This record gives sequence, C-alpha cells and structure tokens, in this order.
Amino acid sequence: MTPTSDETIPLDERITGALVGAAVGDALGGPVEGHSPEQIVERHGGRVYGIVGPWDGDTWRTARPIAPYHKGDGHVTDDTLMTHALVRVYAAVRDHLDAYSIAGHLVPDLMTTPRWIPELQTEAILLQRIFLAEKWLVARLHYGHADPREAGVGNIVNCGAAMYMAPVGLVNAANPAGAYAEALDVAGAHQSSYGREAAGVFAAAVAAACAPGATPDSVVAACLCLAKDGTRPAIEAVCEAASRCPDFESALGPLREAVAPYDTVGPDYRAPSLGARRPSRLHAIEELPVALGMMVVARGDFRHAVLGSVNYGRDCDSIATMAGAITGALGSEVPSPWAKTVAEASRLDLDAPARTLTEVTREIFARDVRRRRAHEAAFAGIGG
Repeated sequence: MTPTSDETIPLDERITGALVGAAVGDALGGPVEGHSPEQIVERHGGRVYGIVGPWDGDTWRTARPIAPYHKGDGHVTDDTLMTHALVRVYAAVRDHLDAYSIAGHLVPDLMTTPRWIPELQTEAILLQRIFLAEKWLVARLHYGHADPREAGVGNIVNCGAAMYMAPVGLVNAANPAGAYAEALDVAGAHQSSYGREAAGVFAAAVAAACAPGATPDSVVAACLCLAKDGTRPAIEAVCEAASRCPDFESALGPLREAVAPYDTVGPDYRAPSLGARRPSRLHAIEELPVALGMMVVARGDFRHAVLGSVNYGRDCDSIATMAGAITGALGSEVPSPWAKTVAEASRLDLDAPARTLTEVTREIFARDVRRRRAHEAAFAGIGG
C-alpha cells in the first residue's frame, strides 16, 4: 500500500509507522547483510520476499567468530536496539538532545541494564551486542573522558550513527532543518565527517516524511536542501537513477553504479579498500542514498522499498532500516504479519517505543512553543 495523500495522518501513526517500519526492515535485511544481490539469489533460490533464516543455518554462532550473531528468523539487529535505546534517552531527558545527552544517558544504558538480545539469544548488556564502531562510544566517552562534541573523531566513518537517528527526525516532525541540526549534535559523540553528515540528513528525511502531504519527492528535496559535501551529490545521483527504474529488480545495478563513486568501501563489502571509511569531504556512506533511492523506486510504498533494500545486499539491514523508517513516516502500511513475527521472534513490544516517543514529542513541542513565545516577547521588548 502506497502512502495516503490525506494530510490528516496523525503524529502517533507516523511515529509508530517509522519505528515499527525501521525494526521490520532491520530484521528482514539482517540475514543477508554483507552479501551481493547475486549471492542472495544463489543462497535463497531467488530474491528474498520476507523473513528468512540465518545465512549459515545452524552454524550461525561459529560461522563468523567476529560477529557470532543469530541474524534471521525475525531477529532485529543493533540498528533497532540502538534506536530503542535513543528513545529511552528522550524519555529520560524529555527535551531536545545533544552530544552530552549521549554521554550522560545513552552510554550508561549500553553498559548497565541487561536486556534480551535477539541475536545472542540471551539477556546481556547492549554493549555485548553492538559492533566495534558503536563500542567506540563507551571507549571514548566513559573510559577516555573525551569531549562528547568531538568524541566521534577517530572512529571509522560509517552508518553507525545514522542507523539509529529516526527518533531525532520524529521528535522534530515536519521540521527537517531542526532534525538535521539536532542529529549533527547528537552524532558528534559517535561519528565524524560524512558519517555524521548522514545522521543529520537521515533525521531530516524522517522529519520531512512526517509533514502533511509529504511525498518521496518532497523528502528528497528536503535532504538535498540540507546535505553537504559528498553526501549531497551521492543522494542526487542515486535518486536520479532511481527515478528511471520501474521496480527494485531493475534498480539493483543502477543504484549501486550511481553510489559507487562516493562509497569508500569498494566492490567487495567483506574486504573493504585501504581507503575505506576514512574522513572525506568528497564521499558519502552508501546506505542513506540507496535507502532514499529505493523509496523513490517504490514511490513511497513500504513493502517495495524495504524488499528492494534487502535484496540490494551489502549493508542491507541498515539500508532497510532507513527505508522502513522513512516510508513508515510517510504513512505507508507496515505489513502486520511481518511486524507480528519480528516482535515475537525478537521478544520486543515494537509499539511501546512509539507510544513513549509520541508522548515525549508532544511535550518537547509544547516546550519549544513556550521558548519561542518568550523569545518573541524579548525581541519585541528591544524594538525588534
């Protein structure tokens, strides 16, 4: 189902669609992450059209010792776990966030509270599941006592911060510029360069998708208005290629070709180039432009955008997370059988974070209005 053009889609439905959509996209993409479209077809006997099991079957725990995770069977990955953690930070702060919020609230959350980790099939602190680029948060902020605003410098430049920035876009619903600025501040604790930029632009995309009457074209336009350096031409190139593709099958090759000049990882995702993931003003992460491109190909339809993202391969859990969040915020229906299976398999209430964030978002907006009115009165008082 494509998003409705009705401008009265309420805030709670948009937030629920975005957060549930992100989790479902994450779970669908997880088991085929790191592989090419051709490898996915060979492994599954065709394209993936739903929830599938682990790539390595029953040997998932030992197949990749550096990442002994049960990806598949409806399990969410670190993308969703980090997204829900950021919602908990908003619930604690109940206002806009900054890099200090990450140091003061997110890092302790990662280190102290055992939770069910679907891919580990056990309870553990979230720090035991997040990968190296996210463990950086704990190393730099808790143990290294780095300035939170600069702690992301030195980390590998990837989509690690962008993948969980949907809540920032939702708190700033219909305000892409506000979402972009807030996400840049938040992501400064985690990433630098085009990794941090992608976090800002992804949050802006989600915020733009929440606006009344939003369309895929208006979301892309908002991103291009804000994006800087290599991120902007990467989005432009991928979305232009996407506009010529009638379906995701025809888009898999063209979208990869369009993003390749800006991607530093190279053609073999499992064996990145020597220059991979280093700071640059010329490059971009791959995941965000491709997610936006799949949204364009799908004309905003959740199912089509997410399945295109999944079958693209490479870092497809994060691509599908982003595509799911944006199309969910646009109002496209998340298939309830997928959401039910993911919730049950991951032992998560996927609606609870949305209810929490909706309540907090309304509080923050009311506080913003009071602050704005106070500024207007003060400015008028000095003859402004």
